[in-house]
Amino acid sequence: MLIRSLSGRLLLLTAAFVMLIEALFFAPSVVSFRENYLRERLDRAQIASLALLATPDDMVTPDLEQELLKTAEVLNIVLQRDEARVLILAQPAPRPIDATYDLRTENAFAQWRHAGRVLAMGGDRVIRVIGMPVNGGGDAIEATLEEARLREAMIAYALRILAMSAVIALLTGLLIWMALRRFLVRPMTRVIENMRRFAEDPEDPDRVIRPGSGIAEIAEAEKSLAGLETELRSALRQKARLAAMGEGLAKVSHDLRNLLTTAQLLADRLEGSADPRVARVGPKIIRSLDRAAALCASTLDFGKTEEPAPVIRTVALRALAEEVGDVVFPDRNVAEPAAGGVRFVNAAPEGLTAPADPDQLHRVLVNLARNARQAMENAGRSGEVRISAARSGETVVIEVSDQGPGLPEQARANLFTPFKGGATRGGAGLGLAIAAELARAHGGRVELAASTTEGASFRVTLPAGPRLAPGGRPDRRSAA
Repeated sequence: MLIRSLSGRLLLLTAAFVMLIEALFFAPSVVSFRENYLRERLDRAQIASLALLATPDDMVTPDLEQELLKTAEVLNIVLQRDEARVLILAQPAPRPIDATYDLRTENAFAQWRHAGRVLAMGGDRVIRVIGMPVNGGGDAIEATLEEARLREAMIAYALRILAMSAVIALLTGLLIWMALRRFLVRPMTRVIENMRRFAEDPEDPDRVIRPGSGIAEIAEAEKSLAGLETELRSALRQKARLAAMGEGLAKVSHDLRNLLTTAQLLADRLEGSADPRVARVGPKIIRSLDRAAALCASTLDFGKTEEPAPVIRTVALRALAEEVGDVVFPDRNVAEPAAGGVRFVNAAPEGLTAPADPDQLHRVLVNLARNARQAMENAGRSGEVRISAARSGETVVIEVSDQGPGLPEQARANLFTPFKGGATRGGAGLGLAIAAELARAHGGRVELAASTTEGASFRVTLPAGPRLAPGGRPDRRSAA
């Protein structure tokens, strides 16, 4: 679980990065160690030569000579003074000298090459090292030594460096891990725990997080979360109240629709009354009852579950527009229509089709056409409600226009929002809300195309290409 946590991964990454940085300095430090090691052997060789030169006859016993060479860790010592090479101390070399390294003129490339060779290929050679004596002790000093001792020292130094790097990496990672746990993971855990507790009971006000972190970023996150949880609590309470109100409204609408149906049956008798005043008022009462009953039915329909997915077919738009006209204008085919009334015009061209659910598209156009007729009748205007259609690129555009007074500003601000004002006076906006929902289910939209004092126009835009039916294949059956 450590590797999957944020703090655990940071611990490992920190250790890895520290080791990487140490590795970048590892090779130069080993090369530097090699040079220091050789110079130290030359310094020891010079001290050993001074011990010899301090004797009266420049002679020491064989035992002392071996002791000096052993202390200097070299095989022999040569001192160059006054343009002469003098063998100061010596012991039999195991074999001839394999290579010579002059530290006075050695460049960086030669240093790296020799250090790499010693580590990679072993140090079984005998080498000669030349350097400058300290404090003007001669022109040069030479020492012969076994390369194996150099390799052992370099390996021991490298292991110490690696061990020290590992310790530094782990300590650095551990400190960062502890700091991360203290200043980031623990506050985040508190926020996560609060979110879990809040999800269990969002309506409990005590479960709203109280910002208290000393870290500015975490405190800002807690403050934002507290605001979000508070807004969510308010939204849930409002949703619960709306659900309860909607349930009560559905019951009231159901009972009211039954009462209005009875009132409609009784009001039908008013049209045959001999009293001219009653006969004149009767149709108005009937129309008002019809609108009230339609509003109750729309409220009940809107309160139902989500609309089913559309079953896409190829719909002949002119035939569908005719059906809409028959529903919205049931008296349009009478022998002598009333003069000065509202007329229906089907301007959809023959042969134009659209992939849609015929029943749902029928409901969309009925809602729009009914709103258009009611707007004109309420304003006392005559004229026509027109349904036209055309194909535009990859879409099919259907327009329902009227010659009414247009939509008031308040209605335009709340279009397609249920219970916040409709397109007609006294409406609840359910027809437009349902029409917009059905159009979205088809991948299209309903929008207000124009609204002036000379009339309004609503535009329905649908994809012209075939859409898949729920069975996974486009349904090509005609709805006409």
